[in-house]
Amino acid sequence: MPIIKELIAIDKKSDIPVYIQVANAVIQNIHQGKFRKGLRLPGSRQLATLLKINRMTVVAAYQELDSQGWTETMPKKGTFVKVDPPLLSPKGLSEGSKVFKLPENTGFGYDAQWIVPIDMPGDFPPAGKLVLNPGFPDIRLAPIEDLVRSIRRLSRQSFHKKYLTYGGAQGTIYLRETLAAFLCDTRGLSVTPENILITKGTQMGIYLTAAILIKPGEEIVVGTPGYVGANRTFLQAGARINYVTVDRGGIDTYQVERLCQKKSIRMVYVISHHHHPTTVPLTPARRIHLLELAARYKFGIIEDDYDYDFHYDSKPMMPMASHDSNGNVIYIGALSKSLAPAIRVGFVIAPSTFIRSATYLRKSIDTQGDSLIENAIAELYKDGSITRHIKRSLKLYKERRDHFCGLLRQELGQKVAFSIPEGGMSVWTNFLKNPLPLVVGKAYKKGLILSDGTDYDTGKIKYNSVGLGFASLNFKEQEKAVAILKEVL
Repeated sequence: MPIIKELIAIDKKSDIPVYIQVANAVIQNIHQGKFRKGLRLPGSRQLATLLKINRMTVVAAYQELDSQGWTETMPKKGTFVKVDPPLLSPKGLSEGSKVFKLPENTGFGYDAQWIVPIDMPGDFPPAGKLVLNPGFPDIRLAPIEDLVRSIRRLSRQSFHKKYLTYGGAQGTIYLRETLAAFLCDTRGLSVTPENILITKGTQMGIYLTAAILIKPGEEIVVGTPGYVGANRTFLQAGARINYVTVDRGGIDTYQVERLCQKKSIRMVYVISHHHHPTTVPLTPARRIHLLELAARYKFGIIEDDYDYDFHYDSKPMMPMASHDSNGNVIYIGALSKSLAPAIRVGFVIAPSTFIRSATYLRKSIDTQGDSLIENAIAELYKDGSITRHIKRSLKLYKERRDHFCGLLRQELGQKVAFSIPEGGMSVWTNFLKNPLPLVVGKAYKKGLILSDGTDYDTGKIKYNSVGLGFASLNFKEQEKAVAILKEVL
């Protein structure tokens, strides 16, 4: 701790013995938070050398600290600041000393209003609470052991050691080549590695795309109800948002066309396969219509396809990007739903010139991704582990969907309205009689956490609806959650 000589000042002209000065300085630094609890202090020889004083003076100072209860000495380990120091300050500590804390406000000005505020709950729900999330995978099913084995295997190979240093911001070539082949085989996307940028999840892809496409004041279109995370990103970019109805056929493209006739639309954001939060797919006719509008009015389309793999009742439709011959579609997806939300690996697919610009921007905010993890995930695609995991999850989630919808129909009766989703991981549920914020408050007291759905409301519409996630709950957990809702309603 070379910095310790800056924190312990010795005045050899003072009448206070040097060992007391050292002890008081340590105590004062403990008070101010500069010496944390459990900190190992330098050995007596080292500190004596740093402070240019006699070693026995340091020994006397440490004995004084130990006798007052500020430190403890462990044989062969050293002297440590006590985890539970004494409550009363010893004599000699200056009366004006205060515990150091960072100020609440900066000493400089900045425009805090420029940042769009976000309601951020705690990292994890309180212990003992059951969570009806808006549609997350069951992390208990995630093939983490396969991923760890893959990482371990790659880390032992000398060829892969290079991935531990700095690399390219576009993502490893191994994952981009693997992903290009996978997306071509499963989604009809004829792309090369040059068309792919690996990101930290879908949200980063949306941010990068919005930052490149949108200038402050430009008009964009989103569906309502819609994905709040994307809308916040667009607002942060300075966009003027036009809300268009999402019905059983997805976003109403004829409303989009009428907007294009009145305004200069820069971009349309669409979740084509399982719209969030309603999970409805965009119909083939509307997909074609939207592509025609983009070509005619020269706007970009962000096609968010965050959970393409989880479709239960039929073969999923090909993405709009697979039919885009004009270069209007930026296709964004993630592997988080297939693996686990904490594994932040996603992708952006677009014409290579756009990907080049997005890579430049990505490097300015995040030098690169996690190369070793990216290659380990590529290995899981290569050996079929992810495909097998998706098939198992798909079967299980379909069973959970059917069970959950049966519970809603049987137990909640006329209190809610919903349609059985074709895909996705939640049921868009309208509470017919009870205000959702009131339901949420009462449910929380009984051990159930769910969203109040107000994030989906616009200035004109209050949906009183929320996505109830079924994928992450087994049958018993679903039954418990619905029983609490039934009691509350």
